[in-house]
Amino acid sequence: MELYLFSGLISLIWNTVLRDAHWPLRESPKRDRWVACMLVSLLCFVLEPAESLLWERVEWECQKRALIPVSLSVEPALRQVAPDLVAWSGCQRRRHGDQTHSSPFIIQIPCPSSEIFLVSGMKCEAEQSQGLQMEGQQEISATDGGCVGDIVIENFLVESKKSTPHVQLACSTQHSAFPLDGNTLCVWNTEDPSQQFLALRGHHQPISAVAFGNTVTPRLICSASPDRVIMWSLDECREKVLEGLIPRGTILGTLLGKVLHLRFSPDDRVIAMCAGNKILMLDPESRSTLVELEGHQGPVTAAEFCTWRAHVVISVSEDRSFKVWDHRIGSLIYNSPVLAASPLLSLLVVEGSKQLVTGCAEGQLWIFSLVDRHHYRCVTRVDLRKKRESFSTRRLESNPGSLPEESRLPSARELAEGDDVEVMLPVLGLAHCDLSLGRASECGLLSSENTSCVWIGSSAGLLVFNLANSELEAVLHYKDFRNLSIQVAGSCAMMSKTSDGKAFCVLTSMFGNEIAGLKVDPTALLRCQQRPILGTRLSVLPSSRVLPTSPLHFGVVESSAQPARHRQPAARSVVRDQPLVFHSKVRSSGYTSAPHATMFSPKTNIKNDCKRFSERKNSYKWKESPMQNSPPTRLSRQLAVAEGRAAVRCIQFSGDGRRLACGSANHLALVFDADLTGTPAVFPGSHDGAVNTVCWSHDGRWLLSVSQDGTLRVWSARRTELALCLGKDLLPKPVQSAQFYYIDTFILLSSGPEVQLFTYHIDTCKDEIRRYKPKSRGRVVVRLPMTGAVEVTSLSAVNDFYSYIVLTAGRNRTLEAFDLNVGRSAAVITEAHSRPIHQICQNKGSSFMTQPSQLYNLFATTAIGDGIRLWDLRTLRCERRFEGHLNRCYPCGIAFSPCGRYVACGAEDRHAYVYEMGSSTFCHRLSGHTDTVTGVAFSPSASQEMEGEWPFMTNREGKGLAMELFTASPHQCQCS
Repeated sequence: MELYLFSGLISLIWNTVLRDAHWPLRESPKRDRWVACMLVSLLCFVLEPAESLLWERVEWECQKRALIPVSLSVEPALRQVAPDLVAWSGCQRRRHGDQTHSSPFIIQIPCPSSEIFLVSGMKCEAEQSQGLQMEGQQEISATDGGCVGDIVIENFLVESKKSTPHVQLACSTQHSAFPLDGNTLCVWNTEDPSQQFLALRGHHQPISAVAFGNTVTPRLICSASPDRVIMWSLDECREKVLEGLIPRGTILGTLLGKVLHLRFSPDDRVIAMCAGNKILMLDPESRSTLVELEGHQGPVTAAEFCTWRAHVVISVSEDRSFKVWDHRIGSLIYNSPVLAASPLLSLLVVEGSKQLVTGCAEGQLWIFSLVDRHHYRCVTRVDLRKKRESFSTRRLESNPGSLPEESRLPSARELAEGDDVEVMLPVLGLAHCDLSLGRASECGLLSSENTSCVWIGSSAGLLVFNLANSELEAVLHYKDFRNLSIQVAGSCAMMSKTSDGKAFCVLTSMFGNEIAGLKVDPTALLRCQQRPILGTRLSVLPSSRVLPTSPLHFGVVESSAQPARHRQPAARSVVRDQPLVFHSKVRSSGYTSAPHATMFSPKTNIKNDCKRFSERKNSYKWKESPMQNSPPTRLSRQLAVAEGRAAVRCIQFSGDGRRLACGSANHLALVFDADLTGTPAVFPGSHDGAVNTVCWSHDGRWLLSVSQDGTLRVWSARRTELALCLGKDLLPKPVQSAQFYYIDTFILLSSGPEVQLFTYHIDTCKDEIRRYKPKSRGRVVVRLPMTGAVEVTSLSAVNDFYSYIVLTAGRNRTLEAFDLNVGRSAAVITEAHSRPIHQICQNKGSSFMTQPSQLYNLFATTAIGDGIRLWDLRTLRCERRFEGHLNRCYPCGIAFSPCGRYVACGAEDRHAYVYEMGSSTFCHRLSGHTDTVTGVAFSPSASQEMEGEWPFMTNREGKGLAMELFTASPHQCQCS
């Protein structure tokens, strides 16, 4: 009887009060309050008997819920009658004609027996009540005319009652979470946007931190407020809601203060909670505090677990430092110095490269190495504001029409007029960006296989930062996209591992109450902003024959005609042979008498093992070098070259690894045995200035040297005498650098703003009558000017095999690649360094080993104060940076190992550094010098020797010219 009475009463109220438009009291506040009181009384009195009937009368399809259609005008009255009502409006916006409507809002009335929902009808956008509002998916068009609209999609927009500009948001692979109306935790499914929000209530004070667990089953989420910390199981909460019950979480702690950050351990067994100056390690199972980590002088802003060492947790604080803890025993492992002038806000641990990334409020980013033997050394420090400016400049130069007005750099006139310019990019959040890089590599946007990037969330936009080369790969400014609801973010959280390969981001407004969810396509973003590669990709290895119009064709013709010139003197010798008449007495040669001594005695006691000399000489060539070899770490020998405070400027091994040439500041060029034993060969009267460059020919017969006197000289390595000199008569400007090229066919040199290709002929035959007239000569084949007519500071080319590519560096900090097969410039890289490049070093390998063909396209450049940069010739991109060594004033040399795995360099702290190609920080630091280490060189034949001698280091100044020989440990495998 009560069921039918209740059903009839509800029908009467609905038909007369709520739906009858002609009722005279329809707009009366008294009537609305009376209806609200009656509804609440009826619902609380006859709830359980009427539940089955109400299910049949509801207009919305919900399982096991009592639902009543309620007019919009009754909602304010219900709020006055029942203060405990919690409004949850927010549904997908729908368009009907010219008006925008929202689907019903929901009001929850707590009752002893069950959960009652009052669902309103459709309402217009102009009549929306205060509460949660969500917009459906919509593509955001970009102000950038060159970008398509599928870069970013705004999945939802929520308006909260309270502003949440500085709270920790959370994103996982399938969900995102954020606080709503202060004390309500809202969870949204990023994989299935059609599902409604899941509202979890249990906090009485505003939520300040949210974090997801790392395990898939069960899916956990933890929320914290000053009054309590609650852990929720998402699967259980959703089942409770479907059953019509109120979901409950597990309270882990109460009255712990304001929590700024939460983080689950990799196995979800421990939760790190940052409250004040402490880090509390909570146990979810026992609901107790395991340990309190104290030591920070300011509020702890973030904490992260080390994934490969589960007992290690790292924290950053407003005291501008980070600390490494062992949370099992509660001890401090490492305490960093003060890093910046502003608080550290975010933290990320990168497992692939074993690095720690942290950012501060003024846009500074630090990267530290977490390798055990590196002792938390700093890899690099980045100013995001400068990086963004340089990125915008490069993008504008590559495509002037691709940048919107908002993202272009302001001019001096605009700054003088007082235009607003953002000077800082606070690092609000950091996240991995692995999946996007994989898809970008497939599209050819990023070439390095081991490249690791991170998302950087800032107040102005999202940035993709490459940890290998410390450069920005892409920048997404919020203001560059029309209809994007949030232009300045207060908090953000990102997650890149979604099912469709896109990144999801949750933002809160800095100055408003909006909360938005964005889905970003990183592949489209990179495609839009990366510099396109024009024409065919360059490669050191030639892919075509020498063209008839090529400058290199001259060398081919000369080499093919060389045998004919050798036969001509033999034909002319018949004419020159004439009877010789002596006009004076000639002493007898003694042919008629017995010899007084044995003039020749063959060596018969040598064992040749039944092998010819050529086979014994080349039997060790072309052996594959093991890729697990170790670099040299042990000092083997030290040698003082000369007296006085002169410097060794350059060194280079011969191709067979048996001799070492060095140039010094006292105008000498010396040649040593590879083991630094014996007396060195001295080239007397070498130059009138310090020798800057020495270079061996491919066959080892000639030694080339370049001095500050502006001349180039070629020496006979066997006779230690001058064979060729190119001076001011042929070169109006001094020679800066030179080398043999195209397997000794040419001499490649730089003079002023030009790269010149010389063909040469060396004749060491002595003419006693005309000894003053040299027979060796050189002639210019082609002159290639640098773009912008700037002075060439360095050049490099391969001489061990035929290659058409020549790399040059200019005084204006540019890199330029010339293709000598066509005789013109092939590519230009602007702003390659912040200072002029003083050395280009290519990965040339060695004749004693082989490398994968793609590794020959790698080359390194170095500049004073700007470290070392590793480039890929195929993409003309900087793939990695090495900045762990000190180099601020003096040019220090670099060298590739023959195996291609290591890069060595000198430094001003009297050490030599060895970097591994896959890591941005050095793996070994070699000591022993007393001053700046100016140059390094690897022995090309180290793998064939028992001790495995590797690099030599040269000392700039000290008690004398000094060189040191380092070897690997005897128990380690050697790399050639």
